[in-house]
Amino acid sequence: MDDQAAGSPQDAHSVPMCYRHPDRETGIRCTRCERPICPECMVDASVGFQCPECVRGGSGTGHVPTAAMPRTIAGGAVTADPRLLTKILIGINVAVFIAVSVRESLLNDFVLLGAWPPAPYTPTQGVAGGEWYRMVTSMFTHQEIWHIAFNMLSLWWLGGPLEAALGRVRYLALYLVSGLAGSALAYLLTSPDAATLGASGAIFGLFGATAVLMRRLNYDMRPIIALLAINLIFTFSPGFNISWQAHIGGLVAGVVVGYAMVHAPRERRALIQYGTCALVLGVVVLLTLVRTAQLS
Repeated sequence: MDDQAAGSPQDAHSVPMCYRHPDRETGIRCTRCERPICPECMVDASVGFQCPECVRGGSGTGHVPTAAMPRTIAGGAVTADPRLLTKILIGINVAVFIAVSVRESLLNDFVLLGAWPPAPYTPTQGVAGGEWYRMVTSMFTHQEIWHIAFNMLSLWWLGGPLEAALGRVRYLALYLVSGLAGSALAYLLTSPDAATLGASGAIFGLFGATAVLMRRLNYDMRPIIALLAINLIFTFSPGFNISWQAHIGGLVAGVVVGYAMVHAPRERRALIQYGTCALVLGVVVLLTLVRTAQLS
């Protein structure tokens, strides 16, 4: 027979499931009660990871239960809805898509445009013309239905687990910094009169951070590497009219920020995490100023 009876040797050696989420496999156990916990449930402790119940109970810590609040692997707060911020980001993207579909003139105001008119004229529009906001608005702007559908599906698939693992504030910092890095590299390397748009820079940042997180948790890296490789093939394939600059800029920023988020030592965690975000933003500002000087 192919079926295995419950309690058989094969069943005993199967991958354990999270005790709070029975549909999620995990190789991590609480260092106190040894119950299996998934990345969403694990709380970073001085030694290993603990489940939320053990942290709230304060067992063996010498502190009252409220002294140790549940924390994610990156030090963020454990929340009741780990996908709330991801839902809000998707909502903003969809709202902007509907707005530009109803009023097409908004598209010209939201896309990332380097400079217009082109040299030798002094730019009056675009980032070089003082419209710095375009580096942000372009991150939430889509024109084609397939574009926003693909990006929002990727955001839902990658963003939810990352939001749960990092916490909302760190996750939002990762998303925005990655998107801005993609905008900066696109502004630096593309033609000044070429318009770029889309959340792809931020999405590729989530790809990079997901790879770093999976490596940190000793998960199988092959699925995320295969998916990233497929996306990079499409990115550099001719005929797709894709801004590879935004993708690469977001990916590099996501890897750098993601590494700082999950590998920062506990005693200097916030300083290193947000300091890395500030450093990447500093590079973004520098690249933007350099390109603006070239086009002005």
